[in-house]
Amino acid sequence: MAIAQLTETERAAALAALPAWALREDGLAITRTFRFTDFAEAFGFMTRVAILAEKADHHPEWFNVYNRVEITLTTHDAGGLSARDVALAGAIDGFGGA
Repeated sequence: MAIAQLTETERAAALAALPAWALREDGLAITRTFRFTDFAEAFGFMTRVAILAEKADHHPEWFNVYNRVEITLTTHDAGGLSARDVALAGAIDGFGGA
């Protein structure tokens, strides 16, 4: 079964439900930066996200420096943003962070 890219209307609704996330300039991904008190806290967050992503078989693009974790979600099989990205972003938001 093919994974569908979100329509413009679906993308707008998803972003309204995920106010901490931003649409990447090309409209094909969403991004969010999380900040923590230190590296250990950031790494713990990444570990929780990694377990969740592995169970969902949907893996983020991310970057970590000390207490900052930048996450980009896109679905390569769909050629852009999909419902899988929205679901993972919502689950990640449940872990907290700033």
